[in-house]
Parts: sequence; structure tokens; C-alpha cells
Amino acid sequence: MKKSHIFGIGIIAVAIAIIVSTAGDASTYVNFTQAEQLAMNGNDGSIHVVGVLKKDAAGEIQEMAYQPEVDPNYFMFTLLDNDGREQKVVYRSPKPQDFDKSEQVVVIGKMEKDHFEAEKILLKCPSKYNNDKLETTEYQAAQL
Repeated sequence: MKKSHIFGIGIIAVAIAIIVSTAGDASTYVNFTQAEQLAMNGNDGSIHVVGVLKKDAAGEIQEMAYQPEVDPNYFMFTLLDNDGREQKVVYRSPKPQDFDKSEQVVVIGKMEKDHFEAEKILLKCPSKYNNDKLETTEYQAAQL
């Protein structure tokens, strides 16, 4: 075999190894019950949990704590997963912008003893267009 063939086979082998190792780290979407079971079985990989914020009848977020003057890197809130289970979530970074406006939340992390420890938070915020109607401001309407 030529040296170029051996070199090409080596490059292909390295590429396959990278793809296999990356696929092994892929996280999965679960609910809080499944996350708890995975943690009890010793699985310490990152998982995704989808849910909504706990709100009262008036639409105000319940059970949320963020005091940036005390600790700007501690944010706690309660999330309801798709099965309706409530779980305390702790995020050790500043509160994400527009968190209060989000419709749906995806937390990425792992289950601890009494809470879910989030490494990342992904937000689905409402669209500024509702029912195909464009909202105009007073300033725009005054110029017309």
C-alpha cells in the first residue's frame, strides 16, 4: 500500500471515532420522573426536560427566586413537566433575559437529590404576531 492510502484510511478512522464519541454524548428528552430514575441508576449525563413555568390564575410566575444583589449566580424556579410534575430547578448563572415572558422552557442538566441542576436554559418566547395581526404602536399610528 502507498503511504497516501494509509494516511487516507487513518483520517477516515479518526473521523469515525469523533462521530461515535459525539453520538454517545447526545442527551435525551425526559420528564422529571424519568430524570430521577436515571440519576438513581447512576446516569450522570446531561438530559433535557421540557415544561412550563408554574403560574397562578392571573398568570404571575410562582415559586421563583432571584436576588442578584445577594447572589447573581443563583436562580431558582419551579417547572411543571409535560406530565404535570412540579420540580424545583436551580440554575447557577444569572436569570435569562425574557424568562418571565417564556411560554415553554427546556432545562438541560441533571437531577440532584431534591432539585434539578440546570446547566443551560432554553426559552420559547411568544411571537410578537398573534392571529396574523400586526400590532402597531401609538407612534406608528400617529404618523399615518
